[in-house]
Amino acid sequence: MSRNAKIAVGGVAIGLILLIWLPWWAALLIIVGVPAAAYLTLDPSQRRRLRRVARKEIGR
Repeated sequence: MSRNAKIAVGGVAIGLILLIWLPWWAALLIIVGVPAAAYLTLDPSQRRRLRRVARKEIGR
């Protein structure tokens, strides 16, 4: 299993645990808010590079 697959499986597991442990709206806020906050902490050149890499992976 690749490193990214392990991270994805861990994220899904944490999301499911949060949904059980917290109210659904709080879990959703955390699941959506953490990646959004991480993206916003990147400087503009890092955001461009991330978008460029994501486009390459989907075959554009």
